[in-house]
Amino acid sequence: MSDAPGRVADSTGNWVDRVAPARLRPYLRLARLDRPIGSWLLLMPCWWSAGLAAVHAGEPYPDPWHVLLFFVGAFAMRGAGCTWNDIVDRDIDARVERTRSRPLPSGQVTLTQAAAFLVAQALVGLLVLLQFNSFTIYLGIASLAVVAIYPFMKRITYWPQIVLGLAFSWGALMGWPALFGALDWRPLVLYAGSIAWVIGYDTIYAHQDREDDALIGLKSTALLFGTRTKPVLAAFYGAAVVLIGIAGFAAGGGPIFSSALVTFAAHLAWQIFRLDINDPDLCLMLFKSNRDAGLILFAGFVLDAMVKSVA
Repeated sequence: MSDAPGRVADSTGNWVDRVAPARLRPYLRLARLDRPIGSWLLLMPCWWSAGLAAVHAGEPYPDPWHVLLFFVGAFAMRGAGCTWNDIVDRDIDARVERTRSRPLPSGQVTLTQAAAFLVAQALVGLLVLLQFNSFTIYLGIASLAVVAIYPFMKRITYWPQIVLGLAFSWGALMGWPALFGALDWRPLVLYAGSIAWVIGYDTIYAHQDREDDALIGLKSTALLFGTRTKPVLAAFYGAAVVLIGIAGFAAGGGPIFSSALVTFAAHLAWQIFRLDINDPDLCLMLFKSNRDAGLILFAGFVLDAMVKSVA
């Protein structure tokens, strides 16, 4: 069980517990600001796409305004998505050890309060989106359909991670049109690679809830793959590296991007090597490490663009 009132079991002490006013803590937890890893993972494909576009355009670096907007938007929309997920899953969360202390099932907020908070976060996300060109705005709005259906997928398919991949990778489609005003096959390939990456890391995450999910009839790739998780994970992570590499090289990526891609691949291989699906704490640590993997790749795009611009 969690060791403090209102603290979710996989949140082990953070700034919300230490310094946030008590009346705000349930809302900060609804938005997962006590555990920002999901926001970072949502942000990474956005920044990759911005970096990919900068490399292709011969810019010295991604547009700093776009980078900032994606940062704010990722945190706002991940918070809105988590609040929506908690609204949909409030009865299920009450039956799972790791999630029963979340604000809704534990009674820290009412359904009406959670819905109002969802709207407020979505409005912040909309305000961010409206700073882009019209093509990017419409593309961003289209992502809401995928976000809306995701919480229901684990009730009907062992592949909810695919839908999560579609949602969490959407940013891979956003950075390119933010600069060029249209899509291209390169960000589409980046999007496919990011989906494979998300399926991999969320399978690791899902192993934390494997037993509870099986007991209450929920589905996940963790349950589907079981003891075969490592080789299947290698296939998805391998596909991610290949597809992201194709996108990067086709956009003009050079030696620095190559080095970053190799380091990214080595990080994913390390995750597979270390993984023990029966160790929830290790699964959580490996899942969180994907932020670092994503930042390595983004740094490769940025540094490659800088070097190309002065060559």
